[in-house]
Amino acid sequence: MKLEYDIVVIGGGHAGCEAASAAARLGSRTLLLTMDMTKMASMSCNPAIGGVAKGQIVREIDALGGQTGRITDLTAVQFRMLNRSKGAAMWSPRAQCDKTRFSECWRRTLEQTANLSIWQDAATELLFEQTDGGRPRVCGVRTRMGVEFACRAVVLTAGTFLDGVMHCGEAHAEGGRAGDAASHGITESLRRMGFESGRMKTGTPARLDARSIDFSLLEPQYGDENPSKFSFSSETQPVENQLPCYLVYTTPEVHAVLRGGFDRSPLFNGTIHGIGPRYCPSIEDKLRTFADKEQHQLFLEPEGRTTNEYYLNGFSSSLPWEVQWEALHRIRGFEHLEIYRPGYAIEYDYFPPTQLHHSLETKAVRGLFFAGQVNGTTGYEEAAAQGLMAGINAHRQLRGEEPIVLRRDEAYIGVLIDDLVTKGVDEPYRMFTSRAEYRILLRQDNADLRLTPKGYEIGLITAERYAEFEQKKSRVESLVAFAHGLSVKAAEINDYLKTVGSDPLTQGRKLHDILMRNQVDFASLRGVLPKLRRFLDDNPMSGEEIEEAEIRIKYRGYIERERFIAEKLHRLENIHIPDDFDFHSMQALTIEARQKLSRIRPATIGQASRIPGVSPADVNVLLVKFGR
Repeated sequence: MKLEYDIVVIGGGHAGCEAASAAARLGSRTLLLTMDMTKMASMSCNPAIGGVAKGQIVREIDALGGQTGRITDLTAVQFRMLNRSKGAAMWSPRAQCDKTRFSECWRRTLEQTANLSIWQDAATELLFEQTDGGRPRVCGVRTRMGVEFACRAVVLTAGTFLDGVMHCGEAHAEGGRAGDAASHGITESLRRMGFESGRMKTGTPARLDARSIDFSLLEPQYGDENPSKFSFSSETQPVENQLPCYLVYTTPEVHAVLRGGFDRSPLFNGTIHGIGPRYCPSIEDKLRTFADKEQHQLFLEPEGRTTNEYYLNGFSSSLPWEVQWEALHRIRGFEHLEIYRPGYAIEYDYFPPTQLHHSLETKAVRGLFFAGQVNGTTGYEEAAAQGLMAGINAHRQLRGEEPIVLRRDEAYIGVLIDDLVTKGVDEPYRMFTSRAEYRILLRQDNADLRLTPKGYEIGLITAERYAEFEQKKSRVESLVAFAHGLSVKAAEINDYLKTVGSDPLTQGRKLHDILMRNQVDFASLRGVLPKLRRFLDDNPMSGEEIEEAEIRIKYRGYIERERFIAEKLHRLENIHIPDDFDFHSMQALTIEARQKLSRIRPATIGQASRIPGVSPADVNVLLVKFGR
């Protein structure tokens, strides 16, 4: 066992696994330091990957060469494309996974990765050294067992474990999650280096025993009839033999029981001081915020194929266990319910992400990168994306290469990191499609077209997979070109247009123009137009490739408009601000702008323009100084 590595990754959650995998595959000698090797990328909360905007992130991770999408496909028990009734920019893949197999698959993947070692232990202190430039550099990690690992870079992905405390009613215990100890020492060593820290809170619901549930009284929710998958690689296949989820509902009677325990809730009696997630609230938060609602929808989700354990999505709680127990028994179908464990809340340390560069390296210490919930985010997908980028950039820094920073018009991952670094967080950050101003460009279907070339350039996409990508790209472009070139006579298609409720043609039109109608698609036109049918027979394509071509045709005007706006704003991203510039010397800036700019230290005027409190007038002052 070596005691010296290029990179040490602290934490074996979703961020840590992606960071360690990426750094090692790129060639850095990497050590993954985790407290429990049996819980690699553990699904500590719900057993699912993806969802609104989160599914787009997972497809981007896959396109860059990360592992989360592939492992999701290998362990999925159900797949659904959410928001199909809306526009393509809103479509979001989501998969239920076998929780145990997901973690096992991640462990097997990491154990088979060259250049990667694993050590089961808890990190208690980071070690630093002074450099000639005055900015300290991380140089090692000390563990609870007293082992010191020397390194040139550290990626901290400690999740909810830093000084974690769990709450269930009046009962409190140290821990990073149920059954796992908290981690102490890291926060203290970082505070000594001048880092600011805070406390956040998250929670999880009770886990239910399927044998005690009357499923005949519940509303089943099935997966897609023709499921897709997350990974663009041909290595994985869509899920088979899907398991159903179920919809259940609270009632006024359930609410009355829960409200009866509010005086003992650590959320409401001042015990919990951390900030909780607005967009994934506890059931007690819902009852207080939406006091007039008589019911709340809950989702009953299987935790795997070989277990009776079910997850009740939407019923996160830190109320006393007996209050949870009584309330759950008032839900239809749960009259004879047994539970494996009650819900609980957890408080943990985080570090405001405005202390980071866009590479996810800390501004105060060279070679130290933060990723995941330590940056104030929530969600497996957000954590995995940060871990991937931190692992890539830690490796590149050690080789004197420029960091990979994705733009806001390039990826949801770019939006995520820019929001964190530029705007900071005042509550656990969760990604939504509404956070992306270029969401028509950042669709889940085109993540590979956007990012696979970059993944290949970085070194995480193999030559074989890149060749597959090039072939797919060529097939999609050939279908788009065919639609542009094929003329369709009115007599050929008017009967079909009537059947789909679309106005008939008065003269011949290009197939491309006909496809721009909402009611028209390639699948139905294939049976109507012999030339199209022959083209598709001679050039076999997957359903995903045909869908990609169709989306490009239907949304062409919107796509071009967003791309034009993005390119217009790129000029602000290209106007750099010196690292040591004294904003307080610019009296033309407002006081708030001077304070915010001095604290966050944006690298470009584009970044400065997105800082809350920096007005358009302030941006113009900066443009006069640096841009004109």
